[in-house]
Amino acid sequence: MAAIRARDREIEEKRSLFERISDAVINAAAAAPSIVLHSVWFAAWILINTGLVPGVAPFDPFPFPFLTMSVSLEAIFLALFVLESQNRLAKLSDHRANLDLQVNLLAEREMTAALQLLSDIARHLKVDTSVSPEQLNDLIKTTDVERLAEQVET
Repeated sequence: MAAIRARDREIEEKRSLFERISDAVINAAAAAPSIVLHSVWFAAWILINTGLVPGVAPFDPFPFPFLTMSVSLEAIFLALFVLESQNRLAKLSDHRANLDLQVNLLAEREMTAALQLLSDIARHLKVDTSVSPEQLNDLIKTTDVERLAEQVET
């Protein structure tokens, strides 16, 4: 487990400056203070530009074209930051899935060898088992990964 944590830390440290900035922007945008700030900003904008705040002249009258443009630009940039982050996380997920597959294949080989050894010991000691020879032979067979992959794809 420590090796995986160290690997994750290493990957985290290898992020580019843009990836770090992107993650910081996304984390800030998804935080509660950002939601509150946007709510206050929109409410103040609408109140000012509908003439409901005495002494402040509306500068972006209804239908608020400047507000619409500002929010649209913000949404575009946030979407780009999110997409970049998702692409990086998808690559990381693919690497982890590949590692998981390698570990599973290794465990399958080890279990096959262990079953073969147990079968040999039971046969040598003439021990009756609750598993039939056919079941045991089926479990001892080497897994055909190519065939399994084809079955999953169909």
